[in-house]
Amino acid sequence: MAREDELIRKTAQGDREAMEELIALYYPALLRYCRWHTPDRETAQDAVQETFLKVIRYFGSYRHRGEFRAFLYRVAANTCIDMARRRWRTETALTEDGEEPAYVEPGFSLADGDLALAELVAGLKEEQREAVLLRYGQDMTLKEVAETLGLPVRTVQSRLRRALRAIREKLEREDA
Repeated sequence: MAREDELIRKTAQGDREAMEELIALYYPALLRYCRWHTPDRETAQDAVQETFLKVIRYFGSYRHRGEFRAFLYRVAANTCIDMARRRWRTETALTEDGEEPAYVEPGFSLADGDLALAELVAGLKEEQREAVLLRYGQDMTLKEVAETLGLPVRTVQSRLRRALRAIREKLEREDA
């Protein structure tokens, strides 16, 4: 992606407009991704903002090798995990005080406009679900999914194959 490379180069040189354009380029897709991993839209927006803050803060140490998208999704995934841990600690603290914690709907069942995919992947193992969401929900290539997850491409392929087989079997059972 030549435009992305140019924006990254300019951002590294301190060009604020290039940074804003880079954020605008990825914001909608990252919001959709974070929406899968958070209980509501506001939390997803917070996760995306925190992701970009982390990327900007550590941009000086980033070495561009044509894998910026995968890098960005890796930071977003870790940010969502961190936010879920914080939320879990808060809910645990509320429970210890005798108060009932607020009900937190699983992230997949609340995904805007993606309920069908959410229903299909809800029963999958976490590693299969993540591979399916990145590949089909975020329209990443196998190589990008592998880079994001830090796995070999063959492992991603086998996880996707098993996930799709499980989804097909689930659909066949429902049709029967």
